[in-house]
Amino acid sequence: MDQRVRNRNGETQAHARLKRLALVWAQREGYSACAMEVTLPRCRYRADLAAYRPTGRQPAVTAIFECKQALIDLRRDNGCASTTIQRLEKVHRRREILERNLRVHYPALRVADSLFDEFDSHNFSAIEHRGYKQVVRQTQALQNRYRSANLFFLVLPNELFREPEIPIGWGALIESNAELILALKPVWHEMEPGSQLRFLERIAASGTRVLNRQHEITFEKIMREDCRS
Repeated sequence: MDQRVRNRNGETQAHARLKRLALVWAQREGYSACAMEVTLPRCRYRADLAAYRPTGRQPAVTAIFECKQALIDLRRDNGCASTTIQRLEKVHRRREILERNLRVHYPALRVADSLFDEFDSHNFSAIEHRGYKQVVRQTQALQNRYRSANLFFLVLPNELFREPEIPIGWGALIESNAELILALKPVWHEMEPGSQLRFLERIAASGTRVLNRQHEITFEKIMREDCRS
């Protein structure tokens, strides 16, 4: 049977199989909280699978899994990642130039918070500089996707794996004998504890939506029950 046949939700069987394998792999690796089709905090990106691994007293680990069944999908995402990195580098260079000029024209912005003048920080936000505020917003928007989890994994059929094709910083899990094998380790991205909590909340909310669908519970029904009480 053609694995690219789509189900009622418009998803191909091949893509659904990769998501299932990713779910199994994540739980085997200790990610006890998982959900599919999770919209991540602080950006519009929706992950095929989001996973959360508690680590006792240490900070938890969050991971995102993207499943690609065709080479064209992989190359499109790789191109998007490369474009984002290039845009981020361009915006960063512009910010450096702006900050260098602002230091000269607004010396009062310097904050004496170090032993040496050259290492003092500057409160650039104090002057409400339109160009600087714009470049800060652009930087934050471009970085949000890469700050939304600690680890990023691409999930692929074995025949699709080519290391140069993998987006920079992503790990690769390849399908082999009906399970996934780690072919490329991901780069670690730091996250604030608050961001990890929001990540976990998104997983919980996604799981609740799945339960509601399974039990045929709609928003209207919830509101009716609430009014009766």
